[in-house]
Amino acid sequence: MKDIQEALRRKQARYAELGKQIELLQQAADKLREVAPLLAEAGEDDDSVVLPDMDDQPVAKAAAAQAGAGGSAPKAARAAVPRWP
Repeated sequence: MKDIQEALRRKQARYAELGKQIELLQQAADKLREVAPLLAEAGEDDDSVVLPDMDDQPVAKAAAAQAGAGGSAPKAARAAVPRWP
């Protein structure tokens, strides 16, 4: 019976964590909806604007931080960059 209670507690904790992540994603989507028209206008006005590739920067920072701590850089890269389905 104790194992069932522990499993239930873990599932409830995971459910709460997923709820927080969903809320954060919804907030991010709202912000993106606000910014999307501005980005579309900026793209139409000035075709010479080149945005930096932001995907590489967090990975490089995480890898450098992990390497300084003596860990494995590939693990840090996987943990630092969220993957969207």
